[in-house]
Amino acid sequence: MRIAVTSQNFRSITSHAGKSRRFLIYDLAPGQAPLEVDRLDLPKEMSLHEYHGDDHPLYGLGLDLILTGGAGNGFRQRMARKGIDVIATSETDIERALSVIASGQPLPAAAPHAHQA
Repeated sequence: MRIAVTSQNFRSITSHAGKSRRFLIYDLAPGQAPLEVDRLDLPKEMSLHEYHGDDHPLYGLGLDLILTGGAGNGFRQRMARKGIDVIATSETDIERALSVIASGQPLPAAAPHAHQA
């Protein structure tokens, strides 16, 4: 399973997937530790909130899942059209969250997503 984690600081799971420009990319295989395979550090205009082309760098990575601290319905629908599931969680520790996903258990839900004016 290939997972992109929204991480503006490259250390923890951060919120607002649509505005995130930094992603840690992991391969997660049963019985193995998560393996970081790539990092994306995109310019502001390449956040999914800003960019609406079909050639976004995330789309070519073979992602199964985006793990984030928060995502709106529009983001979820957009990812679903690309065959990518989205999990929004209040967990901020990447290794812990990936371990929970690997075990098949649910992560704690994120706070409801709200756009600021």
